[in-house]
Amino acid sequence: MTTAVLREMRWWDIEPVLELEKDLFPEDAWSRGMFWSDLAHARGPHATRRYVVAESPDEDGRIVGYGGLASAGDVADVQTIAVAREHWGTGLGALILTELLRAATAFECAQVMLECRVDNVRAQKLYERFGFEAIGFRRGYYQPGNVDALVMRLNDPSTSVSVQGTEING
Repeated sequence: MTTAVLREMRWWDIEPVLELEKDLFPEDAWSRGMFWSDLAHARGPHATRRYVVAESPDEDGRIVGYGGLASAGDVADVQTIAVAREHWGTGLGALILTELLRAATAFECAQVMLECRVDNVRAQKLYERFGFEAIGFRRGYYQPGNVDALVMRLNDPSTSVSVQGTEING
């Protein structure tokens, strides 16, 4: 099980997050501006985003994962989830997803959507464990590699969070 601690992502986390992003998603990594834009909507009384980072206490607080969610009306969208390769299989992805689903519940969202690369079976299995169902494809969604996205949906994220019961530290 992971020993990483989740906390709110802040602007000073963007550089280490970008390093991880480029390592994990070299063809379609997010830009600095994309993170800045989403973080601008993650604070204050009218926040529509929730972004978290996972720090490893065993590695002097190095960021080993992150995730983000956007809400609009009663629908949320998982924008991104990433876990450093050396932390795959530790439960860190589930920890991050649980926090994002808690945020969707707090935003009073009835559904959570996401896109996942069709070749990312590891992520698909995680989402299925939380109750997400495949509902379609977006052809050529991930560029420049022209990789299709599997579109997945979860109805009632509050039910999934209570079933998972994952603890968040910090």
